[in-house]
Amino acid sequence: MSITTRRALLGTACALSLLTAPLIAPVANAQATAKPVLHGKHWVAITGKPLGATAGAMMFAQGGNAVDAACAMLGASATMWDVLSWGGETQALIYNPHTGEVKGINALGVAPTGATPDFFRERGMVYPPEYGPLAAVTPGTPGGLMVMLAEFGSLSLAQVLAPSMEMARGYPIEAQQADNMERRRDVILQWPDSTRVFLPHLNNKDSQQRAAPYPGEIFKQPDLLATLKKLVDAEAQALAAGKSRKEAIYAAYDRFYKGDIAAEIVRATQEHGGLFTRQDLANWQVHIEEPVTTNYRGIDVYKLTTWVQGPAMLQALNILEGYDLKAMGYNSSRYIHTLYQAMNLAFADRDFYYGDPYLPPEEPVTGLLSKQYAAERRKLIDPERNNPDARPGDPYAFQRGSNPFKNLLEQWSPIPPAADAEGAEGFQQAGLMTHDEGFVAGTTSIQAADAEGWVVSVTPSGGWVPAFVAGNTGIGLSQRMQSFVLDERINPYNVVAPGKRPRATLTPSLALKNGKPLMAFSVQGGDTQDQNLLQFFLNMVEFDMNVQQAAEAHNITSYQMQSSFGAHQSEPGRLEVTHQVTPYTRAALKKMGYTVETVERTYSPITAIWFDAEHGTMWGGASDYGEDYGIAW
Repeated sequence: MSITTRRALLGTACALSLLTAPLIAPVANAQATAKPVLHGKHWVAITGKPLGATAGAMMFAQGGNAVDAACAMLGASATMWDVLSWGGETQALIYNPHTGEVKGINALGVAPTGATPDFFRERGMVYPPEYGPLAAVTPGTPGGLMVMLAEFGSLSLAQVLAPSMEMARGYPIEAQQADNMERRRDVILQWPDSTRVFLPHLNNKDSQQRAAPYPGEIFKQPDLLATLKKLVDAEAQALAAGKSRKEAIYAAYDRFYKGDIAAEIVRATQEHGGLFTRQDLANWQVHIEEPVTTNYRGIDVYKLTTWVQGPAMLQALNILEGYDLKAMGYNSSRYIHTLYQAMNLAFADRDFYYGDPYLPPEEPVTGLLSKQYAAERRKLIDPERNNPDARPGDPYAFQRGSNPFKNLLEQWSPIPPAADAEGAEGFQQAGLMTHDEGFVAGTTSIQAADAEGWVVSVTPSGGWVPAFVAGNTGIGLSQRMQSFVLDERINPYNVVAPGKRPRATLTPSLALKNGKPLMAFSVQGGDTQDQNLLQFFLNMVEFDMNVQQAAEAHNITSYQMQSSFGAHQSEPGRLEVTHQVTPYTRAALKKMGYTVETVERTYSPITAIWFDAEHGTMWGGASDYGEDYGIAW
């Protein structure tokens, strides 16, 4: 063999090795992480802020279980206004090792008395407002925390609220939140009680002076502290009267929703034009419910049902199960395109069919999660082009019954029609959030697990700064009303009505394999949440990443689905990627009809726990996007 021939063969072999190496070596081998994996034998606690994770660790140190730790992290996060407050909403999935069951916690508030489409239209609104008293649903987080603790925890309410009460006495506020308060100053000034809480340095004579706390300053909330003390006092009084641990926690629950705390929330809200009544708070309840699930390649994935967007991830998994994703290659143009198209179809169904399952009309969840329905939806995917007109399907063909809204389905548009209202341009209240901000806004995420086997995933939200603070309670109210629609042409299942829950974006996740926990995962954000979680799950299951690699991986973001905030805007074909997606791939995606935007980092603050069955340990992951933080032992 000549030297020239040998060189040619060697060159060919090298070229082939470069082409095939990514297919032979797992993606994970090439991906370094900014943060290490957390390894725990006894417990893991992860949430959006270091102080919040510390509150969870304190519960484990007192002998509490993962539910106790999750409740303490929830209370601490709400006290820190970590994109939520005590008047917001809580949704959770809990794995009970003693029964082997996954249960859902539905602690989302409802629209108050008088909240009708006509009420908002008469005020020139196309959707309920973004903030203020009229944006509020009934507070859900206090009830959600107390029900979780009473039914599944082991510690007292006093123990679990101790970190929150200490923080309410005063804690060193981080720069991110302190600066956010200053940035929202003009909105906060509309409400005296919010001004007292968020702008302690306000000097009316000097408008240039900083009004919000300084980073690192001790931020005090005496009104909130007094409210939390009332809950602990109610528990103590019940225990002194001979009540059980559970009964004592529910005594505190009643004081919040039926006693003096409720009375002050209602008084303050009505004083500023809100609609809450005492009956609205007294009638509201937390639901312990059955989650929905699908099986993806032998893994059972659990989500809350249609009052949040969680089933959309299950629908997308059902569609994607028909493809060999691993063979496409991680973040190849073919993979990104297939992922985007599956999300288009799942989220189009979300935008038309999801709503409160406790009030009519009944959502067709059986059909939506049918594998046969997914197979029909899969046929709609063009392997070469984006479909900017991806529409909801008709899942009623895959369950009993006929579609009661077939006429609306035929009229449905990917871009929502404007409702008939005079002065509709003012509905956003001067545009507190841009479309992009609203798309990722709000929420924190909480994961907790222990050696006994309890696993908790929580995605609380609502009442973010600039929140309307209700009188002397120190409680910032939710802004979740904006997720309703007024026009049934957009979504007949999610039209605002008194006593109804808005379809929220909040979506905790659990996955089990062979009946045992495999992973718990959730993420901050809005309409990006199930996009992020879907990609996190596939990163681990299809591309062999570990939990930290999957949490830090740079996701793609689609803006084709309708936003759940502000103007409920849709931008078909808009695709956001990072520089980790190659120029060749970006060019290929543009040829497929996408508007490709390249950013330094897409929004994906994942927190997660993976369970190592082989070694009997827990691996924790916390994104490097923001301040997500975990502690393990």
